[in-house]
Amino acid sequence: MLNIAIHAAIAGGKVLMQKFGRTLSVAHKGEVDLVTEADRASEDAVVAILRGTFPRHDILAEEADHGRRDSRYRWIIDPLDGTTNYAHGFPWFAVSIALEVDDEITLGVVYNPAHREMFVAERGGGAFLNDVQIRVSRVSRLDQALLATGFPYDRKSSSVNNYDHFVNFQQSAQACRRAGAASLDLAYTAAGRLDGYWEMKLKPWDVAAGQLLVAEAGGMVSDFDGQSFDPYGRECLASNGLIHAEMVAVLQGGKRPR
Repeated sequence: MLNIAIHAAIAGGKVLMQKFGRTLSVAHKGEVDLVTEADRASEDAVVAILRGTFPRHDILAEEADHGRRDSRYRWIIDPLDGTTNYAHGFPWFAVSIALEVDDEITLGVVYNPAHREMFVAERGGGAFLNDVQIRVSRVSRLDQALLATGFPYDRKSSSVNNYDHFVNFQQSAQACRRAGAASLDLAYTAAGRLDGYWEMKLKPWDVAAGQLLVAEAGGMVSDFDGQSFDPYGRECLASNGLIHAEMVAVLQGGKRPR
């Protein structure tokens, strides 16, 4: 199944790179939530491979309803994570594919086609970047940590918008980055390029693959209280494990989605 998922991610990435930098048809799902023709074309390419190989599996994807099969197996797909970046010609986006079996994420693939970086993980099998095993960082103090985050689509209308947490972490960590693709933030945490990541109000296709990468690379993933992570939940905290408790403490000082 992993090889099929990788094949599907490469197919989606190929579509994205063919259209990248060109004038696109852009629609708005919300005030700041975009969808482009590239999102839909990438999803079509990914789904064609997965459905063609596993016709009885369920598919949960960002851009379309692909019907229900009531299967034990569910593919969770973000065909273009980082659509706003993509639409502006900013080369920071990914295809994210996860497989959920009996309510457990067992496989994750995050592919950055602009950088030709393929992050993969299978439960119990470790995490890899372009076939080289990766591990989380060894930074043990929050004030020496490089973190990443993002802001929810309703940030202009809701007071629970992560601004307070961002300020708090800017004061307590070495630095924070906001690049605009949750799956890559998680993949970079798994690879030790980032030490931690937090975000709220995400969708399962944003985090399902990436959270498995972090866990299989030796890190921790939880909600803002440090409790078990739910990809269908509203809070995501990932770290190298060494700074997790410090990050949980900081997150107690800001507003939380309910």
